[in-house]
Amino acid sequence: MGAKVTFTGVEDPEAHITAFHTQMMLSGGSDVVYCKLFMSMLAGVALDWLVSLPNEHITSFNQFSTLFREQYIVNRTPPPISYDLFDVRQYQGKSLKEFLNRFGVQVVKLHTKEEAMTVHAFTKRVLPEPFSESLIRCCPKTFCEIRRRAVAHIVVKDLITEKRGSIGPV
Repeated sequence: MGAKVTFTGVEDPEAHITAFHTQMMLSGGSDVVYCKLFMSMLAGVALDWLVSLPNEHITSFNQFSTLFREQYIVNRTPPPISYDLFDVRQYQGKSLKEFLNRFGVQVVKLHTKEEAMTVHAFTKRVLPEPFSESLIRCCPKTFCEIRRRAVAHIVVKDLITEKRGSIGPV
């Protein structure tokens, strides 16, 4: 297994279980191995909680993960909602690339299939400049299309900047 991630009782239990499952998918193992490895990742109050359970109380990893989730549900990060995309904006002086990356992270977190709203949120929050004007002239249908067009715009802009810099003063 890769880097050992310890759960102390204050982290998001869903994030911890997701990270654990990802590591276990890479290395495999039986239900017993899952339980033993998961127990080895608990520390502090979380380990105290585990020790407080009655002997032979845990019979499967599914049951163990359910108990774990219930115990630490208060630490769970609220799931993002689609409208959170409207909170991501391009700030003055920040690049289109930086905004595209931050916006893309939110899209991934949302697991949204609402392409129209994703496109709308992006076009509303990108700074007015030639790229955003191109989105208005020819409205994209998907975020993938926005990403392709933005990357092409960034490459062209970088090439122009490079060319201007290489000309130098006359």
